[in-house]
Amino acid sequence: MVNRVIIRSKVVQVAYSYFITENKSIKDAENELLHSLAKGHELYYALLQLMIDLTDLQAQRLDAARNKYLPTEEERNPNMRFVENQFIKALRNNIDYIEHYNDKPFSWSVVAESFLNKMLDTITSSDEYRAYMNGPFNDTEQDCELWRVLFKTYIAPSDELTDAIENISLYWNEELNIEATFVLKTIKQFRKEYENVKLLPMYKDEDDRKFALDLLHNTLRNEKLYRSYIERFTKNWEIERIAFMDVVIMMTAISELLQEPTIPTIVTLNEYIELAKTFSTEQSGTFVNGVLDAIVKELKKDGVITKN
Repeated sequence: MVNRVIIRSKVVQVAYSYFITENKSIKDAENELLHSLAKGHELYYALLQLMIDLTDLQAQRLDAARNKYLPTEEERNPNMRFVENQFIKALRNNIDYIEHYNDKPFSWSVVAESFLNKMLDTITSSDEYRAYMNGPFNDTEQDCELWRVLFKTYIAPSDELTDAIENISLYWNEELNIEATFVLKTIKQFRKEYENVKLLPMYKDEDDRKFALDLLHNTLRNEKLYRSYIERFTKNWEIERIAFMDVVIMMTAISELLQEPTIPTIVTLNEYIELAKTFSTEQSGTFVNGVLDAIVKELKKDGVITKN
């Protein structure tokens, strides 16, 4: 699911690209933003697919061992609890999952086979996996709990996962941590009810899509005005010498401050200070904080900003 943290990040990146690219229209930038947000949401489904693909790979391994020339007794009659996990079965049969997969089929075994094998090795050698395999069967709560622990402990923090998604999509890497929390939230929902679970939509509601487009449009259309605010409070700097990413971040922040009356000022400031730390220089967080704070005080004094 796309949340406003992701939206702000994407708008800043698209705005930056717009300002440094000649002959780019606002419509082009809008299409780029919507495409980027859609690709990011696909990561959520890819992470759900990862758990299914790991299950299928283990089933293939068990089948291969069962059919080898001289299988052991354990290989002939393997413990099937992992591959028959009820959470995976429910996810596989989920209507939202089926519709998405039919529209955008995706397989980790095709795009990242080596990673998939390494991750399954990690899982099957873990203490959590061994404890689960020796536990009671047909315990749906434990089936969900296993995948919650495996995902949180081994999958999401994996450097190999980060490397794999970098090779798959340019849009995914920065969103991994957020989308991973949405996957954990989804597992928790399956723990409550197995049938008719609604997977997370791309936007929480229509307001988030509108927020994204309004934020982008206002930033691009009011460039001169927002830059004038920044120049007023950076008199000791030539604006050309300020990191341009800092300028774009501050323009986007000013857009939100002026155009979104329901979002508290402190929320906006904190979000863009964090973006400056992520996208720009080591000093950018402090610099952006100082400039935006001065702009907010001035605009409040002039009655331009009236919210808290």
